[in-house]
Amino acid sequence: MAGSLRDGSPDAWGRRVILNRLMGAKATDSAEITELIYLLESGSDRIGALDFQQSATNYVPRLKAEASYEELLEAAERIEKGASLTPALDQAINHGTSIGGARPKALIDHGDRKLIAKFSSSADLYSVVKAEFLAMTLAACCGLDVAPVSMITAAGKDVLLIERFDRVKAENGWRRTAMVSALTMLGLDEMMARYASYQDLAELIRHRFAKPKATLRELFGRIVFNILCGNTDDHARNHAAFWDGRTLTLTPAYDICPQGRTGNEATQAMLIKGDDRRSTLQSCLDAAPDFLINDKDATGIIGAQLKTIAAEWSGICEQAELTETDRRLFAGRQFLNSYCIDGLGAEHGGLRELFLGARADLMH
Repeated sequence: MAGSLRDGSPDAWGRRVILNRLMGAKATDSAEITELIYLLESGSDRIGALDFQQSATNYVPRLKAEASYEELLEAAERIEKGASLTPALDQAINHGTSIGGARPKALIDHGDRKLIAKFSSSADLYSVVKAEFLAMTLAACCGLDVAPVSMITAAGKDVLLIERFDRVKAENGWRRTAMVSALTMLGLDEMMARYASYQDLAELIRHRFAKPKATLRELFGRIVFNILCGNTDDHARNHAAFWDGRTLTLTPAYDICPQGRTGNEATQAMLIKGDDRRSTLQSCLDAAPDFLINDKDATGIIGAQLKTIAAEWSGICEQAELTETDRRLFAGRQFLNSYCIDGLGAEHGGLRELFLGARADLMH
């Protein structure tokens, strides 16, 4: 399947919802559920500009039912348990089948805003929803272009709300914006995703993107922040660009979520430079020239993020109402793990000291 079409196909969570409906209601053999069926059974208001229809001439959108956050949470929990849904809950949660990712989620229309709602999962060992809120909010504080997020509570559980950036409100309704993933831009598919490289993406930006120099600096900042916050799930579908028919423009960052970590050593999902995917600041510094950034500026970008994370940490933790347990879990483990400065040379001793000071502030 062409990558641009696969970008619009439902991912793990969307497929679970569709399987729940088809296997439960019609006892369909799962082997008969092809990629085309997944496309045609998923919601119409999918990320990007594409939709998939039975007819080449008549457009019939698959509309969602309005539902409360509590109802959506109930539907998500029932799907996780493999239980069937009522017709109303099925229609409501189906609106989330057109979004990527593996976690329970739904698309929400809220007045003049279109939102993605992410729910906690019964399998969570810590507050994954709050961890993503924390990382996304800190990334924005660091000056990165990030999708706006907020948090609410429904049925006693946390719900993360993310503003959609692929829709623009116009006088006659909503306008869709065409998008393409980095995986597709790099000419790769899921089987080849492990070869996706920031170095190759940087070269693509230099040739095909509007404002390449500013875009390269933004992407470099995102790599640094992913490493500092422990987001190792930075695979090539978690990067995307708008396409206007002529040039590409980097979308706001999304899915910045610290991953569970038991030890120190870690690797990024995408290669950083050559065969190096180590989650270290030294890897970033080695790759800086590919982003047209010299060592002094690269050090400055890293240093500024460290100072901001240390300064904003307590306030954002309080805003998220993070428990003391989760706060201790995140500080120094996901956020500012000591492995970040592994291999950092003597010429960057000042950066090492800055990192250790920021880390101590988080763990204080």
